[in-house]
Amino acid sequence: MDIANKTEAPDAALPRLGLALFFIEWVRGAFLVAFLPVYAIDHLGLSAAAVGIAVSIHYLTDSLIKGFIGYLLDRLPHRTVLHSGFGIALAGLLLMVTTNHAGLLIAASALLGAGLSPIWIICMSHVREENRARQMGSLYVYWMAGLGLGTVMINVIMDWGLTLSLLAIGLFFAAGWVVAGLARLSEAPAPQAQIKVGEQFAALWHKVKKGGFLMPGMLLQTAAGGMIVPLLTTFAVNQLGLSHSGLSLALLIGGGAAVLLMVPMGKLFDMIGGKWFLVLGFAVFAVSLYLLTSAGSFVSVVVLALLMGCAYATLLPSWNALMALYIPESSVGMSWGLLFSVEGLGAVIGPFIGGWLASGGNEVIPFKVSACIFGVISLIYLLSPSEKFAHPERQSKLQQQQTN
Repeated sequence: MDIANKTEAPDAALPRLGLALFFIEWVRGAFLVAFLPVYAIDHLGLSAAAVGIAVSIHYLTDSLIKGFIGYLLDRLPHRTVLHSGFGIALAGLLLMVTTNHAGLLIAASALLGAGLSPIWIICMSHVREENRARQMGSLYVYWMAGLGLGTVMINVIMDWGLTLSLLAIGLFFAAGWVVAGLARLSEAPAPQAQIKVGEQFAALWHKVKKGGFLMPGMLLQTAAGGMIVPLLTTFAVNQLGLSHSGLSLALLIGGGAAVLLMVPMGKLFDMIGGKWFLVLGFAVFAVSLYLLTSAGSFVSVVVLALLMGCAYATLLPSWNALMALYIPESSVGMSWGLLFSVEGLGAVIGPFIGGWLASGGNEVIPFKVSACIFGVISLIYLLSPSEKFAHPERQSKLQQQQTN
């Protein structure tokens, strides 16, 4: 039985949780990407290295703690975990804006990462089996819109002063907390609370073995993406000759395409299913990224950004919908948490690899390597048997037919 079926009203819970996710990701993008560097360096006099470590620790904590958060969600009322997380995040925010010590800033960033971690897993736990890809596409729209708008809007607000910017961040954080609190979540510990952790791991491993052909994408795609993110601005300016406003426009067009297509592609996957969404999505993204390294004009950059946005919208909802098929019903929260932690490790490892590859002075190499990795993922799924991407129950029936 899916956790979503245990809630009082899953149809009402998920949109509110998605809206709460939007507010929280707005805060994350606004504070970490835009506000914190200016505040810490210009106002507190801290070094850029301290800010970089604080941001890295935030995402590292957010990724690594998800398995433990999932464990708690399988044993405690979701509302308890949710409000505890918001309380921890609030403590992190308050500590960040009241300290001028680098060590405390880093610790506060870790608290913020830990506190914001539960919302994603709770959202995924409330996705229903029916039209799963469409619902996941909707969640990613909330996520991308919040993260992008937070970064853009706070840059505008900062022109009016840091105090007003901090007030806006606080208001969005409060709005996210209130909206999440209004969602009707599971109020009683789940029945699987009595199941031993070892049994939950065994159930997850049993399911994951059936979806083994999906595993390469879990770590590789986030690592490949992480390789190029820290280098994107310098690559665009130094190699492609773009201005900062030109880069922003290209990212806006690519991100806009992903947001607009995410839900329709999710609906299409719910209707058709199969592996081709992943094969084509990863392949188009790989080719577009590789061609980007030799783009000769702003128009070509925009076209390639548009293609990558469309590819991202194609593969992301289908990827998560397929992964959901291998989540054991006995430990939904813990399983999603562990899988998110594995994906998060790729985002932590990727920047180190990208920085190492670019250390020789050639910023193009990490982009070409990243494109090749995405191409390899597409090739792996192309060569994988189609039945591997079917529902586990259908796989069992096919195996029985082959045996008979």
